[in-house]
Amino acid sequence: MESRTDIVLVGPVYPYKSGIAHYTGLLCGELRRHYRVTMISYSMQYPKLLFRKEQRDYENDTFKAEDTEYLINTASPPSILRAADRINSLSPSLVIIQWWHPYFAPCYSILTGRLKSRVLFTCHNVFPHERFPFDRLLTKHTLKKGDYFILHSQKDAGDLLSIIGDAKYAVTVHPTYSAFRKEARKDPDSLAGQETEGDAPGLLFFGFVRPYKGLRVLIEALTQLPEAVRLGIVGDFGGKREEYEALIREKDLTGRIHIHDGYVPDSEVGAYFERCDAVVLPYLEATQSGIAQIAFGFEKPVIATRAGGLPEVVKDGETGVLCEPGDPEALSAAIRRFYELRDTVDFAGNIREDAKRFSWEAMAEAISGLTGLPYTR
Repeated sequence: MESRTDIVLVGPVYPYKSGIAHYTGLLCGELRRHYRVTMISYSMQYPKLLFRKEQRDYENDTFKAEDTEYLINTASPPSILRAADRINSLSPSLVIIQWWHPYFAPCYSILTGRLKSRVLFTCHNVFPHERFPFDRLLTKHTLKKGDYFILHSQKDAGDLLSIIGDAKYAVTVHPTYSAFRKEARKDPDSLAGQETEGDAPGLLFFGFVRPYKGLRVLIEALTQLPEAVRLGIVGDFGGKREEYEALIREKDLTGRIHIHDGYVPDSEVGAYFERCDAVVLPYLEATQSGIAQIAFGFEKPVIATRAGGLPEVVKDGETGVLCEPGDPEALSAAIRRFYELRDTVDFAGNIREDAKRFSWEAMAEAISGLTGLPYTR
């Protein structure tokens, strides 16, 4: 009888409604093809004082990880210790923890301080996108308890080595969220059902709207493009929508920009990606981007800046177009170049050819190679 290694995976999964929850659910599914995996998630992720919006979405279970144990209240040390005892009772060969923000530093410090197994941190970014006092100290204090690290960009590798000089790590690109496309293909008619007046195919900016993502630069760039070029902004503005709407009115772009403000359920994501020409990531800074991987999952090209790890993901002139960050003229030139190239470049075909690099199988292989865990296909 084949012996299979035990792994415990810690992080957000369904019904939590974030890109990292989607990531963890897909990672769990892939690892279960090769190992015995126990999925442990949160009974409470963020206190309402810090995150006032609804954190869960029970109606969209595309990324559900079966038999998840919701044990960790991130603000309750007793629950964290009980979760550690549960993990120790399983005697796993490896515990994999998702890391993306120093808010989790106290929780994970308590957890790893009690664990008896090797620990691998999957770092979606080492430092938070929006820095704050003591974030570096909190990050170092927590991550130094890890034995291994999976990173998704060379920038993150540099950040990690700046606090843990002898870290054992592997850099592998963020895998593709192809599950969104499979969900959309289940009911093609639902795509048309999601259309909204003014929501014409064109450029798509998708995801949480944050200053570092450079949406203002993209709006400025649109003023330098033909009127036929339209933009859809789809995501949560976090209460800042009025500021962007004022800029849109100032630039006389109201008729060319459609806004969908708020969380987009998993079942409706395909409505926006299927109909766009390209996805735009005008980021001022970045480590990597899950949005790029949603785009590639729909075989859509990505127009991105050369910020952080984005040039490691987007192949200029093949799977998208790159430009310098923070420059509306450079971004408008990149968008023009994209529309010129798509008559001769098979962007979708190139994305398909590059798919192995972004596969979840490649992620499992990276974890095996880094940790020495046996890998069965």
